[in-house]
Amino acid sequence: MQLTRREILCGFGSLVLTRPSAAALGKSLRGVFVIMATPYTTAKDVDFEDLAREVDFLDRCGVHGMVWPQLASEYSLLRKEERMRGMETIARAARGKKPALVLGVQGPDKAAAIEYAERAESLAPDALIAMPPSEGKSLDEYRDYYRALARVSKRPIFIQTTGGAKGLTPPVDMLVELAREFPNYGYVKEEAQPVIERMTALARQRPAVKAVFSGAAGRGMLYEARLGFDGTMPGAHYGDIHAQVFDLWHSGQKEKARDLFAKLLLLLETEQQIPGVRPYVLQRRGVAKTAVSRRSDAAPGKEAIQEIEFNLEILKPHLRVPIA
Repeated sequence: MQLTRREILCGFGSLVLTRPSAAALGKSLRGVFVIMATPYTTAKDVDFEDLAREVDFLDRCGVHGMVWPQLASEYSLLRKEERMRGMETIARAARGKKPALVLGVQGPDKAAAIEYAERAESLAPDALIAMPPSEGKSLDEYRDYYRALARVSKRPIFIQTTGGAKGLTPPVDMLVELAREFPNYGYVKEEAQPVIERMTALARQRPAVKAVFSGAAGRGMLYEARLGFDGTMPGAHYGDIHAQVFDLWHSGQKEKARDLFAKLLLLLETEQQIPGVRPYVLQRRGVAKTAVSRRSDAAPGKEAIQEIEFNLEILKPHLRVPIA
């Protein structure tokens, strides 16, 4: 029997779409899932070479997962073609790497999100993640949006509770409702206030709720670990430190985890005082050629750099990827 070219391509597509889940491949959706930064050239074009290099960096850091593009990736400032090419770049670079790959598919509305989800699905990541639609007008629109995404992909889908329409946050009951309706939901990145109360309420709904993650640069990760939550999604620049804190705590070395976390908090606090720390540190660590951001032109001055470097010294002995 001879097949047409279209039938052959459809056959290959089916192979991609039926790729084993993260769990089947031994990749746990638990731990430190880093929100990747988007590197730029001096002309503020996306540097796709550096984006691929960031995947290698995070693999060497020992993180448990990689996520792109989200708020810390400046996703709202990326053009559609940049997001599509970026997903392809990262998926290609992540092949054979240990961390789970999670691709962000949120859009301003259902149609845009479906387009991103269909492209992401063809790249066979381990999971997807989506913020609510920024143009959503009601919780019913949120439900329709997430139900549509669940029909595009059978992979695990994280719901991030922030980043959607202003003043409209998905309630815990809705997240649980979706988890019971669709087996690939029940994975939540919780950032809406009151965070701990919402995370606790979600965790009470296991097994329908499968994983409860935080954001906020991982500032609460040890308390959250004590409460039995599943992970955090911080930025990329200290990925190896976040991963070590998580691994130490869950291997029973809680005092070591606390001591290393205290050092990390010093750097995270520096970010609150000095604009531009994240891109500066990524450049300093050899991940990106520049410290350019589309979100802000703020760059640390001489005194600020001295403060960053002074505080960075305390982490240097613990970095899995040394600073040259």
